[in-house]
Amino acid sequence: MSAPRTIVSGGTGYVGRFIVEELLSAGHEVTVLGRRPPARDYFSTPVGFLPLSLEPEQASPSTFEGADFFVHAAFDHIPGKYRGGEGDDPQAFRRRNLDGSIALFEGARSAGISRLVFLSSRAVYGPRPPGTLLAEEHEPCPDTLYGQVKLEAERALASLGGPFHGVSLRVTGVYGPAGKGQRHKWADLFEDYLAGKVIEPRVATEVHGQDVGQAVRVVLEAPEAPSPLLNVSDLLLDRQDLLAIVKDKKGCRHPLPPRADGRAVNAMRTNRLRSLGWRPGGEALLTETVIRLLEQS
Repeated sequence: MSAPRTIVSGGTGYVGRFIVEELLSAGHEVTVLGRRPPARDYFSTPVGFLPLSLEPEQASPSTFEGADFFVHAAFDHIPGKYRGGEGDDPQAFRRRNLDGSIALFEGARSAGISRLVFLSSRAVYGPRPPGTLLAEEHEPCPDTLYGQVKLEAERALASLGGPFHGVSLRVTGVYGPAGKGQRHKWADLFEDYLAGKVIEPRVATEVHGQDVGQAVRVVLEAPEAPSPLLNVSDLLLDRQDLLAIVKDKKGCRHPLPPRADGRAVNAMRTNRLRSLGWRPGGEALLTETVIRLLEQS
């Protein structure tokens, strides 16, 4: 049996590269779509490359010829910002991230792709009463342009139908080591704490990038068509617990921030994804990752 052939848009991005590595380790032949080719040693195994534009008129079914799966992880935004990532040009933001995504979905379906995974976001849910457990059957009510665009792309994907099957992964905040030359998401926080600055309390949902990659793989490889909407989240992480790892590893004497009110957070139910065999790394992976980040800094 030949290896699955999978195309990943945005494969060199912060989240996309975790997806690519997971698929490579599972034996997929991966082609990355992006603005420029990855460096020769960017991934553990060589990948194919095709240029990507999110301008809708440039999408073509020929991009997907011969492929089995498509993972759409590309997103055009101001660097470092998703919510508010439209800057002062919301029309271009919508055109590329909504119209461009829909054009790619349609091109993939026309080329005979059997299964497509779209990286959506928990932002589609919008605000909820404190402590609400977010579940896929809840009616979305996004309060940001980012969340609105993700939701509209989800709905466009679901409307395509036919033998083609699309799945939207509603992903929470992603942590993990950054790519070469980049800073990880907690770099400033760690530096501020070690410098003795006052750290404001905060608690939020998190998932490791490699667990996002695992989620994509299990969806693509599931023998039966999975649910079209799946939450992806692992930990309810308080800064106090996160920085306690830093404090212990560095032998730091600075006080930890107060514990935030975790009861007010909207955690995410992940039963649907877990039913496919998805098992995130939990606290063990968090601790291992933080230690490695500190060793590399």
